[in-house]
Order: sequence, then structure tokens, then C-alpha cells
Amino acid sequence: MSAASASSAVEHVDVLIVGAGISGIGAGRYLKTELPSKTFAILEARAASGGTWDLFRYPGIRSDSDLHTFGYEFKPWRDEESIASAPRILSYLRETATENGLDSHIRYHHKVLSVSWSTGQARWTVHIERADTGERTTLTCAWLFCAGGYYRYDEGFTPHFEGRERFRGTIVHPQQWPEDLDYAGKRVVVIGSGATAVTLLPAMADTAAHVTMLQRTPSYILPVPKKDAIGNALKKYLGPERGYALTRRKNIAQQRFVWSFCKRYPRTARRLIRWANAKQLPDGYPLDEHFNPPYDPWDQRLCAVPDGDLFKAIAAGKASVVTDRITTFTEDGVRLESGRELEVDVVVTATGLNVQAFGGIAVTVDGEDIRLSDTVAYKGMMLSGIPNLAFSIGYTNSSWTLKVGLLCEHFCRLLAHMDAAGHDICRPEVADPAMQTRPFLDFAAGYIQRAVDQLPRQGDRMPWLTSMDYHSDVKLLRADSVVDPELHFSRVETSSVTATAVAG
Repeated sequence: MSAASASSAVEHVDVLIVGAGISGIGAGRYLKTELPSKTFAILEARAASGGTWDLFRYPGIRSDSDLHTFGYEFKPWRDEESIASAPRILSYLRETATENGLDSHIRYHHKVLSVSWSTGQARWTVHIERADTGERTTLTCAWLFCAGGYYRYDEGFTPHFEGRERFRGTIVHPQQWPEDLDYAGKRVVVIGSGATAVTLLPAMADTAAHVTMLQRTPSYILPVPKKDAIGNALKKYLGPERGYALTRRKNIAQQRFVWSFCKRYPRTARRLIRWANAKQLPDGYPLDEHFNPPYDPWDQRLCAVPDGDLFKAIAAGKASVVTDRITTFTEDGVRLESGRELEVDVVVTATGLNVQAFGGIAVTVDGEDIRLSDTVAYKGMMLSGIPNLAFSIGYTNSSWTLKVGLLCEHFCRLLAHMDAAGHDICRPEVADPAMQTRPFLDFAAGYIQRAVDQLPRQGDRMPWLTSMDYHSDVKLLRADSVVDPELHFSRVETSSVTATAVAG
């Protein structure tokens, strides 16, 4: 076969979406609805859709945001429970994909290894490995939409623990939860104090002999109702669509109020959270030791516990919290800096994620390797100097999907503008090389801080600021024009594009 024939055999799509989780399914739906003439495919490295909600299988896994805001704006959440379990969320996501005709667009076992951009051809060449067969394939696309989230799917973060190899019990990480793990009647220690740990503790407490949450540093933990009584009433009397829309607006306002209040009045917020915790726990419980973080509320994400389930498990004596540091594992448990030793049968290392931007995909532009840390995020959805590449990262201070929806809308409007104007290439460029930058995710959580030097940056002004405010983003991404002085458009001669398009 000649070189020209080989080139013509490469499949081409208008948009290639990487990831079939909540962001990728959302992006596919917006493309299908807003730009029905566009060809697209969704590549998923794993064997199933759903992203996080299919990957994690640990006991009790659930959302820590309400599904009226974590769900899609276009698809009402009909379940009575607004703080929902992973199976319910997964069913919702897959139902969305089927209803919008996306199932045929998703290609499983397709892991993207690298992407390279050619300005002369105005397209990306995407190198793929079939995870099920090891076969290498290639696609080309006009636009790349990275919807794979921000953490590694193949491994979670576990710090070094002295003496770990001596321990005779079982050690598991929530990200690789064994299906056959039997903890019934056993003593369990969950290491960590974040969202995963506070989910695991009450979920395991009814079956295990006892569950201990071992934390170095306390987190802010808030009891929240599992069911939204007002939202359920609105859906009952106004119908699912109108009721959902109003509940969504209510909860967006509520999230914004809580975050703003905590940032503006941290001392008052701390006192209110302490009061809510004390109300749930037995008299005389050592709140200052176990529920008194050394940082202000929302310097790190607040942990939500539906119907106060964590506090109920503690009050019932089924679970406990220990605030201390591990000195070493022993044959029968862990020894702490205080000298105390916890005897344990099962250790769960709920110690966090490994952050990884764009799934670790290697990126080159016109033959030059791109270091993400050298780029600056444009409107929180593109990167300086990289053409025709968009990505979706949700909010850290409210529901993830709120931002994803706005980004997808803006992305579709941008593509429509380019079609109307006859543009092939769209490249953000910082006009002021002296602009000050700071981390893309300006967040104190340990999993972010461990990887901050590997991530893109953000600027000190629009459009290079990464907004974490829904109402600001409604104006920026939904109401404002897609045209911007620091977003450069161009076109290429048709004769320079040599690969033949194949409808996808």
C-alpha cells in the first residue's frame, strides 16, 4: 500500500472526546444536540462508561454533592435521594447516554497514548492502544476534547508506611477494592479524613466488629439531609422538569452562599460547624481533638455526611476517630506516635488520589513537546499555545457538573462560530508575557499540592483566570461572545489537508 493510500485509510472525525464519564457523556450530548452535523467519537480506556462512578467499588460510595446540581441541567434527577449512591448515579449517566444516542459513539478499551497537532493540516493525530488486544491504532480529528478528569485511574495515592510488610492482616486502597474482601466481624482501620474515609466509616460499621478512622489532621464535616424535602415537593407539585429546574437554582444559590459565608466569615463558620458536630455527638465527646481542623472552612473541601451517618455510627459505639500519626505497622496493627497501638485485621488506606492532567497523554504541537506546566488556562477550558484542544475540569467548591455544562455549551458555540466564519484553527495566546500566574487549581488539598508543579497555570486577569463561581461563569461562558482578542483564529488551504475524512 502506498503512503497516500495509508493516509487515506486513517479515520477522521470532527471532534474526539477522551473519556466516557460524566464530562464525556455531557460533551457528547451537547455536540449531538447543538451541532448535529458534527462527527464525533468518545474514546474510553476502560471496558465500561461512567468514569469515577464505575471505577470505585468501595462500600457506601456516593456523591458528596446533591444530584440536582451534580446532575445535568438538561436531564432531571428523579430519585427521592439527592445525595445518591454510585449505582444510582451510574444508572443516570448510562440512561443519559442511551437517550441521546451516544452508545454507538463510545469506543471501549481505547487508551489514548499521545496526540500531535499539525498546523499545516489543521488536525490532531491521535495514537491509541487497544487495552484489550494491545493493538495500536490512529485517528485524526479537527478538535480534541479531554474529558478524563484529573486523577489516575490505574492507581491511588498511598504514602510510605514504615513496617507495612510486617502486617499480617489485609491492606486495601479504595481505588482497588477487592470484590471478595470479607470484613464481617473484623477490626478495621480507615486511614484518612477526607470524603472517602467519612463514607467508608459508616458504611462498614454495621458489618465490621469496629471501624476506626485514623487521621493525621481533622476535616470539616457537615451533616446534610439525604433527601431534599423542598426539592421533592417542588417536583411533586410542579412536575419533574420545572421542579428540578427550581431545585437546581435553589441549590446553586445555597452552595454559593455556604462557600461565600465560609470565606468571608471563617470564624463564625467554624463555630457553626462545631455546633452542628456537637449536636450529633455524645456529651463530652472530644471535639477539639477530632473535629477541629487547623485551617479555615473551604481552604479544603468540606465533607458532607448524609443524615449524619458518620456521627450516628460514632454515637452508637460502632465506630471511632483517632487523631494521631503512624510510627510503624506491626504484625497485628499500627503503632502511633502517642505510643498507642491499634490492633486491626483490615487497613483501608483512604489516603487520596494521584492527580494526572489529561490522563497522562503526551502532547506535541508542530513537532514540539508540550509541558502542561508551561501553559496558561484560557477560560478554564483551553491552554495557551495549543490549538483546537478543549478540556473539562469542574468546580472544587461546588458540584463538578455545573461547570462542565457551561464549558460544553461554550465549546459548541465556539465551533459554530468557526464554521460560520470559515476558520479551521483556534489558538489562545497570552498577550502580556509579563502576566503573573499562579496554580490552575488554587486549592490546599494534599492531592492537588502534590501535583501542582505538573499542572497548567492560571493568570491574574480574565480570560486567564480559572473561575470557581457559577454565576461568573454563566456570564463568561453562556452570555459573552466566544470572540476574544487573545483567541486567534485562522484557516488553512484545503489542498494542504491530505487525509480523507471518514464519517464517525
